[in-house]
Amino acid sequence: MKVVVLGSGVVGTSSAWWLQEAGHEVIVIDREAGPGQETSFANGAQISVSYAEPWANPQAPFKLLKWLTKDDAPLLFRPQFDWRQWVWGLAFLRECLPSRLAPNIKAMVRLAQYSHETLKQMRQELGIDYDHLEKGILNFYRDQEEFDGSQKAADVMRDFGVDRRVVSADEVIQIEPALAPHRASIVGGDYTKDDESGDAYKFAKVLAQKAQAKGVEFMFSTRITRVICDHGRASAVEVIREDGSYDKVEGDAFVVSLGSFTPQLMRPLGIHCLIYPTKGYSASFPILDPERAPTVSLTDSRNKVVFSRLGNTLRMAGTAELSGYSRTLNPVRCERMSDLARELFADCLDFEQVQYWSGLRPSTPSNVPLIGRTRVPNIYLNTGHGTLGWTMGPGSGRAIADVVSQKTPEPTFPFIGI
Repeated sequence: MKVVVLGSGVVGTSSAWWLQEAGHEVIVIDREAGPGQETSFANGAQISVSYAEPWANPQAPFKLLKWLTKDDAPLLFRPQFDWRQWVWGLAFLRECLPSRLAPNIKAMVRLAQYSHETLKQMRQELGIDYDHLEKGILNFYRDQEEFDGSQKAADVMRDFGVDRRVVSADEVIQIEPALAPHRASIVGGDYTKDDESGDAYKFAKVLAQKAQAKGVEFMFSTRITRVICDHGRASAVEVIREDGSYDKVEGDAFVVSLGSFTPQLMRPLGIHCLIYPTKGYSASFPILDPERAPTVSLTDSRNKVVFSRLGNTLRMAGTAELSGYSRTLNPVRCERMSDLARELFADCLDFEQVQYWSGLRPSTPSNVPLIGRTRVPNIYLNTGHGTLGWTMGPGSGRAIADVVSQKTPEPTFPFIGI
């Protein structure tokens, strides 16, 4: 079949790769000038199976109320005159019910595990260099109550086969000596040695090159305006090319991996995707002293930020704003990130050359992505991965290729329509 993939982030590019591996003719369309230039561009870089947990949990509503008036809160809700935001918010509250937590965690962990194995296979077979480190992820705590609560979460993860090990404060320092100056404030942590870190943008860029070499066609700087349907099936997408001319790209099947922008394209077709953007921030600091900078990927639980080593750069990422589709950088948030990085690693980073960035995470209320068939028989979704697009992307691409090829995907997951 001729399959048209809409979007070229980690999820879309992985979908294209596995579709061509399945023997399909593949075309990828993206409005940016190259692959991975939106949400995949400068994310937190963690491949975090051990933290494939939903934001929606029984404690979340109380935390949101506490953070409501704080500009530097980890999760910030900015009410908009947008009915979609309110519908999403109500659905989020429903997912906070205790009965929803275990099924959502199970779905996320199963897909994340499958994706991690897929990524390792791709790295070995394709030789892709993306500054990856196989040193695990260490979550450190500076609040005893939160640390005690984390042990329950670690127990849940172990029930699903994830080796998330609770460690003492001294063990935290042994695992990552760069935290030694802060030993007095650390009460403990949890550590998963099998998790990884790496540059999602570099991965998507190289994978796109390899896919192109195998015959996948990429149409960049091309804006998608609508999907054209005939007799209940999609027949083509209407696009505007870089020179401003209109065109149609025909296909037998269409995989939609447009992240936060999926609902706008799907709504006219009666395909309702409960996805809303949560804006995340990152700050990339050049490393001045490699010996004193961390090499293990870190999560600062108190401030809900992560740190990952990418070659000679330390990538810091975190926070979330439910505030619409604007990617405008909030100076308060940027300053707060630099302050947190300075608090931990003041002597080894270049704070004058920091690069701030924001991206729109495509979030479902449950944090479980939408993967599978839609009500239009030849339109498929692979979107809504929230903060875990990098963690779940390679496996999601492989799974959707199976769905399009009318095969049963390997992971146990609530795929749509199958």
